[in-house]
Amino acid sequence: MAQPTAWDQHPEPLAITSAPVPRYGDGSLADLLPTLAAGMGVPGTVASLPELAPADRNCVFLVDGLGWEQLRQHPDEAPFLTSLLPTSRGATGRPLTTGYPATTATSLASVGTGLPPGAHGLPGYTVRDPATGELMNQLRWRPWTEPHAWQPYPTVFELADRAGVHAAQVSSPTFENTPLTRVALSGGTFHGRLTGEDRMDLAAEQLAAGERSLVYTYYAELDGAGHRYGVASDTWRGQLMYVDRLVQRLAEQLPPRSALYVTADHGMIDVPFDEQHRIDFDEDWELQAGVALLGGEGRARHVYARPGAAGDVLAVWREVLGEQFWVASRDEAIEAGWFGPRVDDRVYARLGDVLAAAHDDVLVIASQREPKESAMVGNHGSMTPAEQLVPLLEVRS
Repeated sequence: MAQPTAWDQHPEPLAITSAPVPRYGDGSLADLLPTLAAGMGVPGTVASLPELAPADRNCVFLVDGLGWEQLRQHPDEAPFLTSLLPTSRGATGRPLTTGYPATTATSLASVGTGLPPGAHGLPGYTVRDPATGELMNQLRWRPWTEPHAWQPYPTVFELADRAGVHAAQVSSPTFENTPLTRVALSGGTFHGRLTGEDRMDLAAEQLAAGERSLVYTYYAELDGAGHRYGVASDTWRGQLMYVDRLVQRLAEQLPPRSALYVTADHGMIDVPFDEQHRIDFDEDWELQAGVALLGGEGRARHVYARPGAAGDVLAVWREVLGEQFWVASRDEAIEAGWFGPRVDDRVYARLGDVLAAAHDDVLVIASQREPKESAMVGNHGSMTPAEQLVPLLEVRS
């Protein structure tokens, strides 16, 4: 697998090898839960983040959209979280890489299964289902496909539950029976609570419910504020203030022998609303040429070519976008390690014939095909530090 390069490297034109590949195996989201479970003696798990000392009770609080860079830029709105950053005395906080693409469905599957995207098989916001030829939205699971055929591996929560660890998820009731929850976060018991405060209180109770416990809790509204209003907005900053209070509330209730880890699924950047920064696929005949399906999202595109056209599509996308995007063929992206050290056979054809990952603050939108997504202020998906780096903050009791 290609080694990560410096985050600020920007050759002209962009070379595939300059993309800062996620740190699968020693610094990615997929490494977190296996490390915690291994510390509790769960068979089949490996501690690939050895700096995390074992604890009998572990809680992961995932805040959707809380990027490492955005957090560091807002110390006044998040004083408690800031106190856990490495600039504070005694704090051990550090960044993790999310995995590619930096998007919710992919990252939640990486968290829950402990596997990179090339193995768990949720490698984007929308990807082609090889069995039907249709685009599948892996966040909303549309069109429906059998979940455990799509993602067959057990979750870390399932492994922990089989090993006698008290495993629980505390989240919004709307997520209890979704296919994404089933394939990424199931195992043990699910507890639905509407408010953030109730989730924090119940997460603390679930931690105390076992001599060994593995608990997951989740908050989504920071991400929603970023998409609608941007990470520079007052609304986003207000949500961050609320998240800070939630983390402190949970930290103050930790039972003995507990470790709380605060992390996220991706960061986010605001993209200006003009033709220079938002390249409209639906209005660009060059980008459309030879393309059968446009998948992924604005900053992390899967491009599916018509039969025999993959080479031409790759050449055109490189010519049009090559100074603003890393543009790779499927095999080049796999060889570079974008999706992890391996890509399972069942996953291979889900990946685009051409992959385009944004380097600059630009999008490839599709104003007719994806009107809602094309209107978002805040966006994510690629391998820039603003999107790829997420916090790993620790509190112990």
